[in-house]
Amino acid sequence: MTQVTPLALVGFGEVGKIFAREFLARGQASVAVFDVLFSDPVKGPPMLAAARIMGARVAESAADAARDARIVISAVTANAVLDVAKQAAGYLHQGQMFFDVNSASPVTKKNAAELINASHAKYVEGAVMAPVPGPGLGVPILAGGPAAEEAANILNALGMNVTPVTSEPGRASAMKLCRSIVIKGLEAIMVDCAAAAKQWGVEDEVFASLDASYPAIDFRQLAETMVGRVRQHGVRRAAEMREAAVMVADLGMNPGLAHAIADAQERGAEKK
Repeated sequence: MTQVTPLALVGFGEVGKIFAREFLARGQASVAVFDVLFSDPVKGPPMLAAARIMGARVAESAADAARDARIVISAVTANAVLDVAKQAAGYLHQGQMFFDVNSASPVTKKNAAELINASHAKYVEGAVMAPVPGPGLGVPILAGGPAAEEAANILNALGMNVTPVTSEPGRASAMKLCRSIVIKGLEAIMVDCAAAAKQWGVEDEVFASLDASYPAIDFRQLAETMVGRVRQHGVRRAAEMREAAVMVADLGMNPGLAHAIADAQERGAEKK
């Protein structure tokens, strides 16, 4: 008989739904889910229906979801990371793991780790390195913390793609957010470049010049791809870049670029 690993998901948005559905489809895990929006009269009913259809246990609270879980996965919004960790520190018990996959600054992750570890549960930082839709459970995730390897062994056996990279909470998120400054910044640059070139009718000349400078890149195709990404995911990417701005400011650096990228991502998303 296949051994079933009990999991909990706190946060049942896009990422939580995908993870829960795919865990359950593989048949190696049971999943309890909770989201603060379950009680919302408009947003709650379709979320609850989706959870029940896929076979997840709908919990009455985060504590209820985590009751029997080996690992609690936190997949909430960046502004809720510390609140969720603080609450979790009050209900987790020794031996449980708290896998924080939220896009938050390294300092936020370190503070969350202190809260969880003080409860004698094990905090594991997760930095999701690509969009979850598509790869689903197979999305690359960097893990940090003393229990990162232990968590990776359990979760990878259930279909995840978790790579332990550090024993120090915060470093995995630093890897993600430093990279994001380039990726999200390049998206913002290409959106504005393509829009201005189109208005002037000089797209052919601009892209030809860029291609000549960097022959390995098809800039016209890159612009089309990145405009679509920003249009679809700009709001979430902007939130991530604001966390990058927090990281940069915490280092004593000027966060202006990260804030500008966040603003540009939001502008692109508003065109939906």
